[in-house]
Amino acid sequence: MINIVLLEPEMPANTGNIGRTCVATGARLHLIDPLGFHLDEKSLKRAGMDYWERVDYRRYIDLQDFLESNGNPRLFMATTKAEKSYTEVEYGKDAYIMFGKESAGIPEELLVGNRENCIRIPMLGDTRSLNLSNSVAIILYEALRQNCFEMLSKKGSLHRLSWEQQ
Repeated sequence: MINIVLLEPEMPANTGNIGRTCVATGARLHLIDPLGFHLDEKSLKRAGMDYWERVDYRRYIDLQDFLESNGNPRLFMATTKAEKSYTEVEYGKDAYIMFGKESAGIPEELLVGNRENCIRIPMLGDTRSLNLSNSVAIILYEALRQNCFEMLSKKGSLHRLSWEQQ
Protein backbone atom coordinates (compact mmCIF):
# COMPACT_ATOMS: atom_id res chain seq x y z
CA MET A 1 0.00 0.00 0.00
CA ILE A 2 1.31 3.44 -0.92
CA ASN A 3 1.32 5.88 2.01
CA ILE A 4 0.61 9.60 1.68
CA VAL A 5 1.94 11.66 4.58
CA LEU A 6 0.67 15.20 5.19
CA LEU A 7 2.83 17.16 7.59
CA GLU A 8 0.70 19.81 9.31
CA PRO A 9 -1.86 20.35 6.52
CA GLU A 10 -3.68 23.68 6.78
CA MET A 11 -6.57 23.56 4.32
CA PRO A 12 -9.46 21.18 4.87
CA ALA A 13 -10.49 21.21 1.20
CA ASN A 14 -7.05 19.95 0.12
CA THR A 15 -7.06 17.21 2.75
CA GLY A 16 -10.59 16.21 1.73
CA ASN A 17 -9.55 15.96 -1.92
CA ILE A 18 -6.45 13.98 -0.97
CA GLY A 19 -8.59 11.65 1.13
CA ARG A 20 -10.85 11.04 -1.86
CA THR A 21 -7.81 10.27 -4.02
CA CYS A 22 -6.54 7.85 -1.37
CA VAL A 23 -9.88 6.01 -1.34
CA ALA A 24 -9.80 5.76 -5.16
CA THR A 25 -6.28 4.32 -5.15
CA GLY A 26 -6.16 2.27 -1.96
CA ALA A 27 -3.50 4.53 -0.45
CA ARG A 28 -3.27 5.14 3.29
CA LEU A 29 -3.32 8.74 4.50
CA HIS A 30 -1.16 9.83 7.45
CA LEU A 31 -2.00 13.17 9.09
CA ILE A 32 0.62 14.77 11.34
CA ASP A 33 -0.55 17.44 13.81
CA PRO A 34 -1.03 20.23 14.21
CA LEU A 35 -3.79 20.32 11.60
CA GLY A 36 -5.08 23.71 10.48
CA PHE A 37 -8.68 22.50 10.82
CA HIS A 38 -10.90 20.01 12.62
CA LEU A 39 -11.56 16.66 11.00
CA ASP A 40 -15.28 17.23 11.39
CA GLU A 41 -15.30 20.45 9.36
CA LYS A 42 -17.89 20.65 6.61
CA SER A 43 -15.33 21.80 4.03
CA LEU A 44 -13.23 18.67 4.64
CA LYS A 45 -16.20 16.40 4.15
CA ARG A 46 -17.50 18.45 1.21
CA ALA A 47 -14.18 18.11 -0.63
CA GLY A 48 -13.95 14.42 0.23
CA MET A 49 -17.65 14.06 -0.50
CA ASP A 50 -19.12 10.83 0.77
CA TYR A 51 -15.67 9.22 0.61
CA TRP A 52 -14.29 10.61 3.87
CA GLU A 53 -15.81 7.84 5.97
CA ARG A 54 -13.92 5.31 3.82
CA VAL A 55 -10.51 7.00 4.05
CA ASP A 56 -7.90 4.73 5.64
CA TYR A 57 -6.11 7.35 7.73
CA ARG A 58 -3.94 7.58 10.81
CA ARG A 59 -3.34 10.69 12.88
CA TYR A 60 -0.19 11.51 14.87
CA ILE A 61 0.58 14.11 17.52
CA ASP A 62 3.86 15.11 15.82
CA LEU A 63 6.51 13.93 13.36
CA GLN A 64 8.32 11.87 16.00
CA ASP A 65 5.09 10.00 16.81
CA PHE A 66 4.62 9.25 13.09
CA LEU A 67 8.20 8.01 12.66
CA GLU A 68 8.10 5.78 15.74
CA SER A 69 4.65 4.39 14.91
CA ASN A 70 5.77 3.42 11.40
CA GLY A 71 9.24 2.04 12.12
CA ASN A 72 11.12 5.10 10.80
CA PRO A 73 10.18 4.50 7.16
CA ARG A 74 12.11 5.86 4.21
CA LEU A 75 10.29 9.06 3.26
CA PHE A 76 10.18 10.56 -0.19
CA MET A 77 9.80 14.28 0.48
CA ALA A 78 8.01 16.39 -2.11
CA THR A 79 9.53 19.86 -2.32
CA THR A 80 10.17 22.53 -4.92
CA LYS A 81 13.77 22.61 -3.62
CA ALA A 82 14.71 19.11 -4.77
CA GLU A 83 17.03 18.37 -7.66
CA LYS A 84 15.45 15.02 -8.62
CA SER A 85 12.15 14.78 -10.41
CA TYR A 86 9.47 12.56 -8.88
CA THR A 87 9.92 10.25 -11.90
CA GLU A 88 13.60 9.65 -11.14
CA VAL A 89 13.10 7.52 -8.02
CA GLU A 90 11.77 4.01 -7.50
CA TYR A 91 8.70 3.73 -5.30
CA GLY A 92 8.16 0.41 -3.61
CA LYS A 93 4.71 -1.02 -3.01
CA ASP A 94 4.77 0.39 0.51
CA ALA A 95 6.36 3.77 -0.25
CA TYR A 96 5.84 6.73 2.07
CA ILE A 97 5.53 10.08 0.27
CA MET A 98 5.51 13.21 2.44
CA PHE A 99 4.05 16.61 1.62
CA GLY A 100 4.41 19.72 3.78
CA LYS A 101 1.85 22.29 4.78
CA GLU A 102 0.47 24.56 2.10
CA SER A 103 2.04 27.80 3.37
CA ALA A 104 5.60 26.60 3.95
CA GLY A 105 6.18 23.06 2.69
CA ILE A 106 8.42 20.64 4.55
CA PRO A 107 10.79 22.35 7.04
CA GLU A 108 14.28 22.99 5.68
CA GLU A 109 15.97 20.98 8.46
CA LEU A 110 14.10 17.84 7.37
CA LEU A 111 15.00 18.38 3.74
CA VAL A 112 18.70 18.95 4.40
CA GLY A 113 18.99 15.67 6.29
CA ASN A 114 17.17 13.74 3.55
CA ARG A 115 18.43 15.24 0.27
CA GLU A 116 18.66 11.85 -1.46
CA ASN A 117 14.92 11.30 -0.87
CA CYS A 118 13.73 14.76 -1.94
CA ILE A 119 11.64 14.89 -5.10
CA ARG A 120 10.01 17.65 -7.12
CA ILE A 121 7.43 18.13 -9.82
CA PRO A 122 9.02 20.04 -12.73
CA MET A 123 7.46 23.47 -13.35
CA LEU A 124 8.29 26.60 -15.27
CA GLY A 125 10.76 28.91 -13.54
CA ASP A 126 8.57 31.50 -11.85
CA THR A 127 5.87 29.07 -10.66
CA ARG A 128 6.01 28.88 -6.87
CA SER A 129 4.17 25.58 -6.46
CA LEU A 130 1.15 23.51 -7.42
CA ASN A 131 -1.93 22.95 -5.30
CA LEU A 132 -1.24 20.32 -2.63
CA SER A 133 -3.99 17.92 -3.68
CA ASN A 134 -2.83 18.12 -7.32
CA SER A 135 0.76 17.41 -6.28
CA VAL A 136 -0.31 14.39 -4.26
CA ALA A 137 -2.29 13.01 -7.20
CA ILE A 138 0.58 13.48 -9.66
CA ILE A 139 3.17 11.73 -7.50
CA LEU A 140 0.82 9.05 -6.16
CA TYR A 141 -0.15 7.97 -9.65
CA GLU A 142 3.51 7.76 -10.67
CA ALA A 143 4.14 5.47 -7.69
CA LEU A 144 1.13 3.36 -8.69
CA ARG A 145 2.26 3.28 -12.34
CA GLN A 146 5.71 2.05 -11.31
CA ASN A 147 3.99 -0.78 -9.45
CA CYS A 148 1.83 -1.63 -12.51
CA PHE A 149 -1.29 -0.31 -10.77
CA GLU A 150 -1.29 -3.57 -8.77
CA MET A 151 -3.16 -1.98 -5.89
CA LEU A 152 -6.14 -1.04 -8.03
CA SER A 153 -9.06 -3.39 -8.51
CA LYS A 154 -10.23 -4.73 -11.83
CA LYS A 155 -13.40 -2.65 -11.54
CA GLY A 156 -12.56 0.73 -12.94
CA SER A 157 -9.11 -0.38 -14.03
CA LEU A 158 -7.52 0.55 -17.29
CA HIS A 159 -9.04 -1.11 -20.33
CA ARG A 160 -7.13 -1.37 -23.56
CA LEU A 161 -8.99 -1.21 -26.80
CA SER A 162 -7.35 -2.43 -29.93
CA TRP A 163 -7.79 -0.40 -33.09
CA GLU A 164 -9.91 -3.23 -34.48
CA GLN A 165 -12.48 -2.84 -31.69
CA GLN A 166 -13.09 0.84 -32.38
